[in-house]
Amino acid sequence: MLLYIHGFNSSPASFKASLLKQYVESRHRAECLHIPLLSCVPDKAMAQLVALVEPAVASRKQKPGKQVCLIGSSLGGYYATWLAEQYDCRAVLVNPAVRPYDLLKNYLGNNVNFYTGESYEITSEHIEQLRALEVARISKPDRYLLMLQTGDEVLDYKLAIEKYPAVPSIVEEGGGHEFIGFDRHLETVLAFCGINCLKNYS
Repeated sequence: MLLYIHGFNSSPASFKASLLKQYVESRHRAECLHIPLLSCVPDKAMAQLVALVEPAVASRKQKPGKQVCLIGSSLGGYYATWLAEQYDCRAVLVNPAVRPYDLLKNYLGNNVNFYTGESYEITSEHIEQLRALEVARISKPDRYLLMLQTGDEVLDYKLAIEKYPAVPSIVEEGGGHEFIGFDRHLETVLAFCGINCLKNYS
């Protein structure tokens, strides 16, 4: 199973999610990809993710060759880190948020999701829910692939380098928070996830 975890105020229709979906479909592997629309409430979002990951992990135990891999963007990278540590999954982190509980303090109150039009409120309780998901130490660095662009206008990429010091990394100069040129790395991402998407030559 390949699980894409979108970021804050995002959706399955986001730039990277759409690129990934198109790429996987073009390789006839659509059945392995899941891109859920996550709740804006951290506890509920994590419950959604756990409900997808736990059965896949159980299936992996019965079929050792079966892979479970996470691709998390921004806040999704924060969620993916917690899940990877809990369930021993591989995870690709794209411009991941490191301390989202600090960042989201700027969004306390009413918000609107740009993609879905949903109105919702961020409360101090949500901030504490995020804080409770923090991973203090990365136990297996080789389980991760870190992808950063230094031109990220939302997050300081240096925080991710400090958080994931021994993790295999792709760090590109410039770019932006959406990770410009993400499509260039899709074959690498899926190979890391253990999904064989060989190019078609004709």
